[in-house]
Amino acid sequence: MVVRLVNAVVMSRGFPLLSGVDLEIERASLNVVTGANGAGKTSLLRLLGGLDSLTSGEGSVVGVDLLDGDLRSLRRRVGWLGHEGSFYADLSVRENLVFAARALGRPVDDVASAVERVGLTHRIDTTTKQLSAGQRRRLGLAWLLVRRPELWLLDEPYASLDDAGREFFDHLLGDVLAGGATVVVSAHDPLRSSDLAPRNLQMVGGRVRVS
Repeated sequence: MVVRLVNAVVMSRGFPLLSGVDLEIERASLNVVTGANGAGKTSLLRLLGGLDSLTSGEGSVVGVDLLDGDLRSLRRRVGWLGHEGSFYADLSVRENLVFAARALGRPVDDVASAVERVGLTHRIDTTTKQLSAGQRRRLGLAWLLVRRPELWLLDEPYASLDDAGREFFDHLLGDVLAGGATVVVSAHDPLRSSDLAPRNLQMVGGRVRVS
């Protein structure tokens, strides 16, 4: 089991971001978290990524206990793609990925193939600040390909992507799942691709309903 949450509660300034989540996620599965703004989608992903702390309840992600485990080690095994990337605006695509790979001890030789895989080879020497929003999304995906995390956490990954970008992303998800990784995607609506066979999780009021 990659994820196990039992009555998981996350509080922020006295407000419950998650209000008792029970959830189990199997390895190499695609899980799509839908719900309205404020329902808790991003909060759930941040908890699974070790970015927010569990206030009460029980939980483990990739075998790391969310209450007593080493959340730093968890963050090294999980890949997060949020709304804003954490890349240096004045560095090129290549420089950002090489820097990040060296910082985490990942093979620098994987950078070129990852950039090619996400369709940014023609922009590899372009600074991040010159990329479009969709291209910055692709840069974030390239970094996850270099990192090869066990668990992919993707917060609204279809945002800023055109139809070609969405189709590319669906193919990439298929490859990631075939490689044995687990994926959790937040989205306002269910995925359009029928080939991916996702498990749909609906967030309502800080809780998960499995459909």
